[in-house]
Amino acid sequence: MKYRTIALDLDGTLLNPQKKILPESLQVLSQARQKGINVIIVTGRHHVAIHPFYQALDLDTPAICCNGTYTYDYQQRQVLSGNPLSKSQAMRVAELLRDHPIQSLMYIDNAMTFEHQDDSISRWLAWSAQLPENQRPNMMKVDKFETAIASADNVWKFATSSEDTDALNHFSSLVEEELGLSCERSWHNQIDLAQRGNSKGNRLRQWVESQGLTMDSVIAFGDNLNDVSMLEQAGMGVAMGNSGDEVKASANMVTTDNDVPSIANVIREYVL
Repeated sequence: MKYRTIALDLDGTLLNPQKKILPESLQVLSQARQKGINVIIVTGRHHVAIHPFYQALDLDTPAICCNGTYTYDYQQRQVLSGNPLSKSQAMRVAELLRDHPIQSLMYIDNAMTFEHQDDSISRWLAWSAQLPENQRPNMMKVDKFETAIASADNVWKFATSSEDTDALNHFSSLVEEELGLSCERSWHNQIDLAQRGNSKGNRLRQWVESQGLTMDSVIAFGDNLNDVSMLEQAGMGVAMGNSGDEVKASANMVTTDNDVPSIANVIREYVL
């Protein structure tokens, strides 16, 4: 069996536009696990915002979170490896945010924090409210990011967003130039700020090799620019049909959109 690991992005990939996993995907991924194939989530999300999908898939693998910033073990409830922002970097980002019309979530240890409840935060809270209580992400309003940074052990990333793409691009360029952080686009109006060197591909490679396997044995699915490193390093990188052209160009193959059983069809043909 050539492929021993199936790596899956969530939003825009495994999840359909209603943020659900298709029944066909659940079925085929269960079959893969029964054959001893690893199934691992590789996402831009914080680990507290993955519970519904992790539990639906009945996984025992860790999750790679925040675009490869860290790997989280749900069974042990601990971080296995990670590369967070330094306190000084995080403090400076918080300071710069006050001077720019940019919305932001700050991901720390076990929580997603925000200063102001904008439309994107309201959507997160609405999604959370319809989940069972034990699956809801820990989202906290803070008076100032600086206070949360001071008390946190880890600041994983800032998820910045704006419908004003010029303002968003200007802000990310400023942060990249001054602080040397990685500014990676995870949606058309969102740029994630994280420590340079973190990527989905690099963190996935670290975990795969820890299992005594190679990236040639990985089939990876993604749809956005933060998935490119994973698609390029995998033995087979599969871009969703709803991906942009740059993402499609980085993949070995392009499948159909995330609202049809694209992943299930590819896994049946190439893995099972």
